[in-house]
Formats: sequence, C-alpha cells, structure tokens
Amino acid sequence: MSMEETVKESPGTEAEPADESTERATAPGHGDRPPRRATERETLKTAESPASKDEMPPADDMTPFEAVNYQFDCAARRLDLPHNLQVALKTPFREVMVEVPLANEDGSIRTFHGYRVQHNNARGPMKGGLRYHPDVDLDEARALASLMTWKTAVVDIPYGGGKGGIDVDPRELTKTEKERITRTFVDRIHQFIGPNEDIPAPDVNTDAQVMAWIVDEYSKFEGFTPAVVTGKPLEVGGSPGRESATGRGVSAITARAAADHGIDLDGARVAVQGFGNVGSWSARFLADQGARIVAVSDVDGGVFDGDGLDVDRLMEITGAGDSVTTVEGAEPISNDDLLTLDVDILVPAALGGVLHRWNARNVRARLVVEGANAPTTPAADALLEERGVTVVPDILANAGGVTVSYFEWVQNLQQFRWTEEKVDEELVAIMSRAYDAVRDTAAEHRTSLRTAAFMVAIQRVAKAVQVRGV
Repeated sequence: MSMEETVKESPGTEAEPADESTERATAPGHGDRPPRRATERETLKTAESPASKDEMPPADDMTPFEAVNYQFDCAARRLDLPHNLQVALKTPFREVMVEVPLANEDGSIRTFHGYRVQHNNARGPMKGGLRYHPDVDLDEARALASLMTWKTAVVDIPYGGGKGGIDVDPRELTKTEKERITRTFVDRIHQFIGPNEDIPAPDVNTDAQVMAWIVDEYSKFEGFTPAVVTGKPLEVGGSPGRESATGRGVSAITARAAADHGIDLDGARVAVQGFGNVGSWSARFLADQGARIVAVSDVDGGVFDGDGLDVDRLMEITGAGDSVTTVEGAEPISNDDLLTLDVDILVPAALGGVLHRWNARNVRARLVVEGANAPTTPAADALLEERGVTVVPDILANAGGVTVSYFEWVQNLQQFRWTEEKVDEELVAIMSRAYDAVRDTAAEHRTSLRTAAFMVAIQRVAKAVQVRGV
C-alpha cells in the first residue's frame, strides 16, 4: 500500500511498536513506572473485563466506549452471563484506521483519518453508519459499533454492529472534495466491507449521495454491487421509505411509550433537539399524530413557540439549506435551554452526550425518547431514573433506520423492489414487537427500559455465539 494503513483484529492483537520513551520506561532498573499506553488502548479495558459483582455508580467522565460497556455490564450482571462470554461480546471483532489525504488546489495536502470498527458478526453481516465530523475517533467508533450490535439484536434483524467515519468537517469541503475524500476512503477499506461482510449507511453529515459514491467506487473492485451500502438514492437501488425511516420509528415508539405513561400524544408538548434527518422526520410524524412541536434546534441554535411550530415550514427552510433559526415568528432559544423546557416529551436527535450529570437534574420532560445515538450519559441516566423520568433508549427508539436498511438490503439481494406502503407497514410491525419485548422484560425484572433493551439484545447475540461456537 502506498499510504499508511493500520488494521487491528481481535483476538490476537499485536502490540504496537514501542517508542524510545516507552522502552526507557520498561527497561530494567527504571522503577515501577508503568509503560505509556495510548488512550484508545486504555478504554479497551472495559471490554476485556467482565461486569463487577456489585453495580457501581457511573463515573462522570466516561468515554463513549466506556459508557456503552457500563450499560452492557448493568444488563449482563442481571443475566448472570459467564465471564468469558461477556468479554467476547464486548470486544470488537476488527478495527480499521486509514489515512485519508485530500489534495488542495494550491498543491498542499490535508490529511484526515478514516475509521471502521466492526464489532460483532455472530448474527449476520455487520451494519452501521458512516459519519463525517471533526470529533470522529476510534473510541467513538467502537462505542457506536457496539451499540449497533445491540440495536440490530433488539429489533431482531440478522446483522451485527459496525460504525465508522472520517474526522473531517464537511462544511469546509466543496462537493467535489467531499466526493474525492469518500472515494479515497472506500479505496482503502473496500476489502473489509461488502454485502455479506459489513454494510455502511448514512449517519451524521452523510446522505444518499455519499452512499451513491460508495456504490460506484466499490463497484470498480467488485462489479456493480448496490447491496454494499444502504440509504442509497432510489436510482441505484435505494428503498422507498428509507429516508424517513428513523423518524417514523422514533414516532411509533414515542406513541407506544406515551400511551404506557399516561401521556395523550394528541396535544402533547414535544421538544426536538436536532433537525437533521432524524429530528425533522420525527417532528413531522409526531405532529401528524397531534403532538405540538414547541421547540426544535440545529447547530446554529433553536426556536420556540408554545402554540406549536409549523413543521412543514421548518422542513422547507432546512431543505433549502437554511437554519431553523431563520423561521419567522418564533422565539430564539439555545440548544442547552431546549433540553430543559417544560414539555411532556423530549427527543434528543442530534449528537451524543448532550444529557449529562450537569443538566439532567433540570430536565422537565416526563419522557425522553433518544433519536440520536448515545445522547444520555450513564450519569445522567441514573439521575433521570432517580427523578422518575422515563428514557426510551437509542438502541430501541432509533432502530427504524437500520430496520429499513435491512429491507433495502433484502430488496437488493432479491432484485425486487417493495412498495413504500409495505416498507412502512413492516417497519411499524417490527418496532412494535421490539417495544413489547423490551417493555415486558423491564416489567419482569423491575429495571429501566435501557437495561431491559440490553438484556433482550445480549441474550440473542449470546445465543448465536454459543450456537456457532468460537
């Protein structure tokens, strides 16, 4: 390979070469000073150890991967899983990191890092999004790949978990540069993805166009293979209903949870943080069911109207490339203030970690439905549960996207397109069954919906691992 590429697989990961300072630290007579280790290696410790016998309060400063493993441990402790199986289920199957250079018009080169973490393939090919964001790193990719393993198991579709991205701010790229960086990334990971290996999909700052570029670049190596990704344009094998699928799933789960908690969705006050694909479609479908969407936000800030915002108008504005903050007649509000509004239902649908120890006590919503991945830290989760606020976890609430991605993959393999009505009907049926399983498990074991969702998922993946053998 002409450019540096690092691939780590587990088990049997080779030790990284020691630099001079590390060699001195481990040399005889150097005292008891431990060798210097990379941060990403340190966070793996939570995967390499089984759950402790007694539940410990969550730390305030967990990394994303540590947070997911803490949530896993809470469920594994109740399931009494063998220690070796716990470690096997938490440890990523493969981690890929590649250099992604981008040549500028002036001849200079910007270098980014591309990641793909493949967590588990016991139940099928690995599946998960590809995001473009400056904060993308290995620890986040590990965490999100792990969540995809449990998410696909909760809704009982035949996938494992994968996740990845590039640490780039796409707002600083032209469309041509975005295409080039996508194609370079695919060129360097194509041997690790495929319809029966790992199937990327859109995520933060990626869309159907990015997926189309991936199909085209991958097809240069393997022939036309639309099933290599999902979330594609209809013209290259996409599925009707895929664009709105995550939001439709969020609204369906919200309706079920609201009914169980005595909240009449017709007239309920709802705040949605994040007005990208997930947030906007969630808001539209909830409004269609009679909910009042009183606040929404995006990266530039938010807007509030106690009588309810015009969601269709907001979608027109954002569809034209403008911020929700430009809508007429609404009160400006910050993203932070939106999270603590006096509403019935809060839908965090932006980035992870927005609900944390320092603002969880101020959340006034009765029901939190996680449209984003990992928007609530374990410390915030504990505080919200203590205050009687119900949290519907991401691995259940936002699983509509991967569910319809599964439908798209099936259609590609069968070369037969479903109608949008069939897609929507099957999506709601699968989400409803998953909600029933999680709710019933929570009631039986007297635990939170999050721990119950992990319990349902872990049992399904563990059974597959045990049946297949090592």
